[in-house]
Amino acid sequence: MYGFMILGVYEAVMLAATFIFARRESGNEDFMVADRNMETVSSAMSIAATWIWAPALFVSAKMAYTNGIPGLFWFLVPNILCLLIFTPFARRIRKQMPNGITLSGYIGERYHNRPAKRVYEIQLGLLAILSTAVQLLAGGKILASTTGMNFTLVTVILALIALSYSVISGIRASVMTDAVQMIFMLIACAIFVPWALGKPGGTADLMRGLPGITGEYGHLFGRKGIEVMIGYGIPQALGLISGPFGDQCFWQRAFSIREDKVGKAFRLGTFFFAVVPASMGILGYIAAGSGYIAKDSGIVNVELIQHLFPSWTLFPFLFMLISGLLSTVDSNLCAAASLTTDFQKGDQKTSVWSMVILLVLGIGIANIPGMTVTGLFLVYGVLRSTTLLPTIITLLKDDRRTVLSGSGVAAGVAISLATGVPLFAYATIKSIPWMKTVTSIYTMCISGIIALLLSRKGGRDAD
Repeated sequence: MYGFMILGVYEAVMLAATFIFARRESGNEDFMVADRNMETVSSAMSIAATWIWAPALFVSAKMAYTNGIPGLFWFLVPNILCLLIFTPFARRIRKQMPNGITLSGYIGERYHNRPAKRVYEIQLGLLAILSTAVQLLAGGKILASTTGMNFTLVTVILALIALSYSVISGIRASVMTDAVQMIFMLIACAIFVPWALGKPGGTADLMRGLPGITGEYGHLFGRKGIEVMIGYGIPQALGLISGPFGDQCFWQRAFSIREDKVGKAFRLGTFFFAVVPASMGILGYIAAGSGYIAKDSGIVNVELIQHLFPSWTLFPFLFMLISGLLSTVDSNLCAAASLTTDFQKGDQKTSVWSMVILLVLGIGIANIPGMTVTGLFLVYGVLRSTTLLPTIITLLKDDRRTVLSGSGVAAGVAISLATGVPLFAYATIKSIPWMKTVTSIYTMCISGIIALLLSRKGGRDAD
């Protein structure tokens, strides 16, 4: 009953925010890109909330708890850098294609090559599915363990909540509810972290916890730190830095924000984002320093809140966690809807159906036995890197000419998807650290290398 109450209150708040702040869409342009006039602060909060997915909420705490200083470093720093690196490219795509909606549409426009456009659509679509699955997996896991609710039922309810307000006014509803969700997350961080530090011995626990629960991870480049860097840090960093480049959620926001506000919104969003994983990491360190033995290290921050504070505090903390998870789900729904514009214009019924299909697939993957948040996160992290280099090379040319050809881009991304992602998934499943590093680098580089080689050999497509 407790879990249903939390979800019911959350649904009511999100619907109220949608009807108050996000008017109903007046057409396809408003539904997909909010008439391209979203303002700085709300957009910045939406960018931050969208990037605060399950890993930012749980993996940051877990890595601090289990792998100390190098664990949190290799999660937090690349997460921050990736948004800063992406910012100038968000401005460039808006300048080069002022009326664009999707990254795949931009690629199709630049190269006039259907296979290139299609491989981008495949990559963006797969990412939306896997990203949705990991949010539902994390949310279902948390609510099932803390409230006793059925896991599958929770994943379905979470999906329906995100759908309920996303279909009202599309990206405008997503941005405005994201802003509300971000406020909830910032308030929760401002309450729980100082409260935990103010407990007797709280600051001392933080300092003792910096090397992790085993006390072996006190140095970034010590022996254990190097192990973390090779097995987790480098693949993680490559996947994260590639993240926004391979995610339609962020390109859609670049097209939705007022053109003169795009850069400022992404920079401010980076600051808002950093607060949350850093706060969760502090809770992980406190748990380690206090000697708390987590039943499940993947949700150690939730367990610590239950351990340290009165039982009622679990309600606002879960509210924060749900906000972080569903902000990404609703963004994925809008991203999936926007991809339908690559095939036809103006049919919002198709857009809504794309949202439903996305949720059905996400629920199915989340309910696969043995699926883990960290493992799924790493796999779809490398998926994003398949389009990184072709996208950057294309955007660096402001005019209609480029050093690449559409056929070269199509071949490069297709080979990266077909070979790199399965190899990395195998290395992740088998827990082979060196192979994860090598295959993550391979997946990121091979698409650009092949695109360049084939473009030089066969000549550039006529523009």
